[in-house]
Amino acid sequence: MPLTVDHPIRLQHKMGKKVIQHDVISYNKFRYICGVDVAYRDDRAFAYAIVIDRYSFDIVGSARSVLRVDQPYVPSLLFLRELEPISTVLTKLDHDYDVLMVDGHGVLHPRRFGLACHVGIQINKPTIGIAKTLLAGNIAKNDSRGILLNGKTMGYVINTSTKPIYVSVGHKISLLTAAKLVKEVSKYRIPEPLRLAHMNSRRMVVEH
Repeated sequence: MPLTVDHPIRLQHKMGKKVIQHDVISYNKFRYICGVDVAYRDDRAFAYAIVIDRYSFDIVGSARSVLRVDQPYVPSLLFLRELEPISTVLTKLDHDYDVLMVDGHGVLHPRRFGLACHVGIQINKPTIGIAKTLLAGNIAKNDSRGILLNGKTMGYVINTSTKPIYVSVGHKISLLTAAKLVKEVSKYRIPEPLRLAHMNSRRMVVEH
């Protein structure tokens, strides 16, 4: 664990003001969707990114990378551990993409700036945070899908299987569009691009 988390926390507060929470492109222009995931073994991070066609679900591009990491997991500061592996593998992709899905929270975060926000601002593309556990906020009593954080709806609960996922804005997309897109490309609990990235990152660990 770093000697102090003061600096990264201040950075999150500062960068959170730069997150764009509205659609910068129309819904029908999202064609290629990328999912990225990181798995770990000892001091190695195994990152995998995959791009699929939204309509056919065909895989059109992929990339992998292995990096040494020395940063442990710190709750609410996941970017310290995963930003570099994700950034590295995204630069290796052999196909462009219109929107990125990240295994982590976006603005549904104690400081409204989770991993998906960091990545989204860095790549300057629409980005969606998708998490399997709730880090902050509470499900609204009058809206079974909305998650309130400080009185504002900052995420949605999506039930595509027996277990929910939690969707929030990473950057340059609205919450409604993010949730709609996630549901459209979900065959199982996890949306397909992220599910495939997850499977392949774990496969890399086994192969290694």
